[in-house]
Amino acid sequence: MVKVAALIVAAGRGTRFGGDLPKQYLTLGGRPVLRHSLARFAAHPDVAVTRAVIHPDDRDLYDQAAQGLATLLEPVPGGAERQDSVRLGLESLVEHTPDVVLIHDGARPLIDGALIDRVIAALAEHPGAIPALPVADTLKRGAGGRVGETVDRSGLWRAQTPQGFRYPDLLAAHRAAAGRTLTDDAAVLEAAGGTVALVEGAEENVKITTPIDLSRAEALFRGPGEPRIGSGFDVHRLGPGSFVTLCGLEIPHDHGLVGHSDADVPMHALTDALLGTINAGDIGRHFPPSDMRWKGADSAIFLAHAGALITALGGRIVNVDITIMCERPKIGPHRARMATRLGDILGLSASRISVKATTTETLGFTGREEGIAAQATALVMLPF
Repeated sequence: MVKVAALIVAAGRGTRFGGDLPKQYLTLGGRPVLRHSLARFAAHPDVAVTRAVIHPDDRDLYDQAAQGLATLLEPVPGGAERQDSVRLGLESLVEHTPDVVLIHDGARPLIDGALIDRVIAALAEHPGAIPALPVADTLKRGAGGRVGETVDRSGLWRAQTPQGFRYPDLLAAHRAAAGRTLTDDAAVLEAAGGTVALVEGAEENVKITTPIDLSRAEALFRGPGEPRIGSGFDVHRLGPGSFVTLCGLEIPHDHGLVGHSDADVPMHALTDALLGTINAGDIGRHFPPSDMRWKGADSAIFLAHAGALITALGGRIVNVDITIMCERPKIGPHRARMATRLGDILGLSASRISVKATTTETLGFTGREEGIAAQATALVMLPF
């Protein structure tokens, strides 16, 4: 798979915004503006590493904004200009050897996963790609308070971030452009002779530049939120053993479940359901079975990770529903403890967790007691 790194550029002072606090640390929806961007990239299943470039004086502010986002790399200090900050951030990623890098403005908090997907996909065929929107308004060139001429808007686009590039190409281009002043990273690659593709941007992906921008973004967080429903399904075969692990409990049985981790079928299904609510891929993309770190791992790690990603995005788990499919063992005697255990992991009341079971009337692989299956559904409220 292509290894993707994300650089969140947040070293600016926000002089156009005014005030004593840099705009990326102002509050939006109850959280710092920068945290929204950090959380979205940290949650994206294809982004392997995420690092912020910050002003050296802002470390305490950054630590508050990034609190709880354990997957982030340590931030690095930026330079005098944005272009310097990006170059320094790129240099700091050399040891991580990414294939592609995404450069995003820390003051663009409303980025969504689908836009990130589009930029990454375009890099399979192009050395660079940026999200953009066609200019819809009539453009005027003015001087002295008067219109000088009407500018042809055909072929003009409003560039956004994240801008994506093949990492070696952009690093070389930034090194070559040191000392020059270019408007964005696409311009840096263009100056080095690279081509940049356009992908569809998003109107919501605004940059917070003025107090009015922040007020408009804040309006998205005033409603009850947006309901998101996710579903998950998992199967593990039965093999030698004396217990099965279901919803975090070791239940005595004359067989065991076989899997790379502890093979907790319902917990895996629930993890996928929660990841689905935020379009964050599936459990295998976050915890690949090829990675020996997860050999025999407690599946509570996976479930807690999914819950933390939702919380980081400002989301709230409303309820979850799990159905376990097996002939044996009997689930009924353990349902209450299962709900309690899942609630402990997710910080959710057991009253919001339903654990059910069914047989398949001796039909299929579960009926023949060759394996156990589970499906899960989750409802999450996201801020917008």
